[in-house]
Amino acid sequence: MAGILGAMMLLGFAAAPAKADLKLCNNTTSRVGVAIGYKDREGWATEGWWTFDPGKCLPLLKGDLIAKYYYVYAVDYDKGGSWGGKAMMCIRDKIFTIRGFDNCKEREFTQVGFFEVDTGEETDWTISLSGDKSNP
Repeated sequence: MAGILGAMMLLGFAAAPAKADLKLCNNTTSRVGVAIGYKDREGWATEGWWTFDPGKCLPLLKGDLIAKYYYVYAVDYDKGGSWGGKAMMCIRDKIFTIRGFDNCKEREFTQVGFFEVDTGEETDWTISLSGDKSNP
């Protein structure tokens, strides 16, 4: 009886769903602020700010990823500069969720370039932030 119960418990653990998230690891020596852009069932959105201490990894979005592409903009709080790219989206200085990425100025937001992350349609992805900044 104990053997059957033990086998059932092992099967229960094996059937538990894997935790899938969009995570970011700060592999720099600075504190960084991070904003993300993505398309979900309601359309395009940008969100920010998450603060990452050096060497820390945290989830940006929890649960299975539903898109192939996500976009990231990060600011170096300690040394200045930022990591960005060509995908122009809206941000603001304080914590935000912004729907849509057009007419940023008219809506009193700042428009900046985010870099693209191709997840290959995986349900779980980790972004490593390191290297040279796109804007010193």
